[in-house]
Amino acid sequence: MLEQGPLVLLAAVAGLLVGSFLNVVVHRVPRGESVVRPASRCPGCGHVVRRRDNVPVVSWLLLRGRCRDCGVTISVRYPLVELGTALLFGAVARLVGPSWVLPAYLYLAAITVALALIDVDVHRLPDAIVLPSYPVVVVLLVVASASTGHWGALLRAAVGGAALFLLYGALFVLKPGGMGLGDVKLAGVLGLLLGWWGWDSLVVGAFTAFLLGGVAGAGLLVLRRAGRGSRIPFGPYMLAGALGALFVASPVADWYLGLVGLIA
Repeated sequence: MLEQGPLVLLAAVAGLLVGSFLNVVVHRVPRGESVVRPASRCPGCGHVVRRRDNVPVVSWLLLRGRCRDCGVTISVRYPLVELGTALLFGAVARLVGPSWVLPAYLYLAAITVALALIDVDVHRLPDAIVLPSYPVVVVLLVVASASTGHWGALLRAAVGGAALFLLYGALFVLKPGGMGLGDVKLAGVLGLLLGWWGWDSLVVGAFTAFLLGGVAGAGLLVLRRAGRGSRIPFGPYMLAGALGALFVASPVADWYLGLVGLIA
């Protein structure tokens, strides 16, 4: 397998390309449109985007953020999504390393970008992305376990997926309006990935989602950007909590256990 440096670089380049595709996903999936056809067009003049104008980040910079044909402004969000996905892919590759389980966590990074933006835009986590994620993640984790012999991690993933799904399902039933059904469906996917990584990641990821959501909600109330009855999309906090837990769960768990005196 590749060494760490080339692997991170390759993952970052792949992230640029995936990020370009995610821009299409974020725009079309909530509208129920195909992400394959038709080809991308300028919303101003309708011209098909040329291949040379579709190079991630670079094309936007060369065109100075405007359509080549009509001059309409192209949102800066497009290159930011591409660059952000590249950075996430590089960071995940550096964390996971050359491992059979890397594709599963790169997939997590990709759906984190897509679902977070869609949830912010339309307050919805589309089934078209969430539901297929179950077989995709299961297959990737089974391959990783079969290749490494980590069958215990696969069992842990199953328990984690069920646990988070049931936790969010209970919240959905007990507090109507406080949790969306899309959040419940997404919880199972995140539980699978967090469970495979470790029990500490599962706990920290679940807790961090509510912590981030609570802090953000309180901030919006203070700034009067939302009221007590406002619905705030929770998907971005679930995704950020899950992805962040991969990086910080182990040191956080060690800190907490040391704080309560369970480890020296």
